Amino acid sequence: MKHCILAIAAFVGGLLLLPGMGIAQTTLEQAAEHRLQLDFHVNDAALAQMLPAGWEPAVATAGPAKDANLRMIFIDRFAIMGSDGKPAARPSARLVYLAIPVRQPGSIVISQMIIHGLTENAADAPGDFGVYQHAPVAKMARSASASGGVSSGSEDWEFAAPSGERMEAHIEYQRGPAVRGGGETKFYDPRDPAKFQIFKVEQAIDIMRNATTNPPDHVKKFSYKAGGGKIASLFDGSEKLVSWDSFPWYIRSVIAP
Repeated sequence: MKHCILAIAAFVGGLLLLPGMGIAQTTLEQAAEHRLQLDFHVNDAALAQMLPAGWEPAVATAGPAKDANLRMIFIDRFAIMGSDGKPAARPSARLVYLAIPVRQPGSIVISQMIIHGLTENAADAPGDFGVYQHAPVAKMARSASASGGVSSGSEDWEFAAPSGERMEAHIEYQRGPAVRGGGETKFYDPRDPAKFQIFKVEQAIDIMRNATTNPPDHVKKFSYKAGGGKIASLFDGSEKLVSWDSFPWYIRSVIAP
């Protein structure tokens, strides 16, 4: 694991040398992460209340993200670096956030908004977008094993805030082949949509279960809990899970325009 982290750190540092990074842009931080993403379709009216005026959910009508209007993303940030590629003051962190794919009416440009999050570090709340809460209950455990050429894993995530917000997931799975992807996405500030950050990503995604594309189902056991407080209306029992996605590696640079 130590050699893996060092290799990823070196790769992340190299992102600063890539062409196309405009001179007006500033890299705020870089990180190597592991992610578990759950795509939901939640109550449309409740979701609309979470967005600022002039924005709407951008819901895919085809493909693996079909019908998904909300993403719950559990993140193990196991190697966080500053813009200089050196370890940050807090070099690791665990959190979960809710992100909505969004657009302005009539636009074909799809961006993202993070509308809520729970983080183990009190100093990370409320964060750049003003939506994070400190979660005194913040637990994460991940394990991997291999036998006979088959790789398996298990993950347990639990985050809870004193005001009642809770997000947790428990999953056991067989590891499938991952597909490389990436790109740049603008994440807009829900308090002031004139402001945004750019997330530049290189990733590997393993779609373990999907209601639309029906890949081989690699999920062996699964359960989740979500709701309470500010997110109660989104998880009222009518929500539907449409995709279970694992990101065994996720390299992210956060850029200010």
